[in-house]
Amino acid sequence: MSNRPIHFEVQADDPERAKKFYENVLGWKIDKTTAPGTTMDYWMINTGEGPGINGGMYSRKGALGELHSFDCTVLVDDIDKVIAAIKANGGTLTQRDGREKWEMPGLGWFANAFDSEGNTFGIMQATEWQPK
Repeated sequence: MSNRPIHFEVQADDPERAKKFYENVLGWKIDKTTAPGTTMDYWMINTGEGPGINGGMYSRKGALGELHSFDCTVLVDDIDKVIAAIKANGGTLTQRDGREKWEMPGLGWFANAFDSEGNTFGIMQATEWQPK
């Protein structure tokens, strides 16, 4: 067992608004379906080809209380372009030492954001580090 994430889920107050956010900001393909074995609406998230994982999304309403999760970091090609898209689509950036993005030498540029539903996630533009 490698302890690698194999799936993620986004909880949303308004899944259609969150769908639009992630499609516009990160180019993910999100399709509404029904969760297997249930009648619950569920959105499958395909994040693309290459290294990474796919996930799902469901309405926070009806969940067993309001869920709070660890944030996932998304590898991006152009962090400035994604930061602009986050802001243009109802998201916000957090500040670290007064900066929206910061560099971790040997790894890349990082930023943390909140999506349209208040969920936190990270973005990274690699410099020297490359995914395997």
